Amino acid sequence: MKIKFNISEIIGIVGAAIIIGSCTNPSQPNSDQKQNSDNKQPVNDLVFERGEKVNNSNFTGGNVWLKNLVDADSINQNAVGSVTFEPGARTKWHAHPAGQIILAIDGEGYYQEEGKNKVIVKKGEVMKCPSDVPHWHGASAHSHFVQVAITGREKGETVWLKEVTDEEYNK
Repeated sequence: MKIKFNISEIIGIVGAAIIIGSCTNPSQPNSDQKQNSDNKQPVNDLVFERGEKVNNSNFTGGNVWLKNLVDADSINQNAVGSVTFEPGARTKWHAHPAGQIILAIDGEGYYQEEGKNKVIVKKGEVMKCPSDVPHWHGASAHSHFVQVAITGREKGETVWLKEVTDEEYNK
């Protein structure tokens, strides 16, 4: 049996998980408390498991973990994943033919579209990446960043471009 979700339902499910996850008592350690590998900054009360460490060249500046939550298929062509960036980690410049929505669920991150200024993104904020617009996103220099990425796949896969230079990242 296949379960069908549209984008509104996915956002609702993710939102409910975030609300439920935020109801935990932060003074009580639990099994979801993790340490970033290099700087020991805690990533507390994760809504979703951190997932697998990403070992490809599409991310730079530090470690990144991905937990695939929903795979795109012929019925619903949106992929949903929780991505955890350690401080300084970021994507390469890239574009999504069908766009992307980023839900910030922990820490502080950066988002930048080509030709525009970098934006600071904090927990609870949402970024809408337009179709075919080169952009990058990742953690700030001093904080981890956890995002849920909802990526349309009906018009094709992500197009990966050049690395984000340190000058672009630090600007």
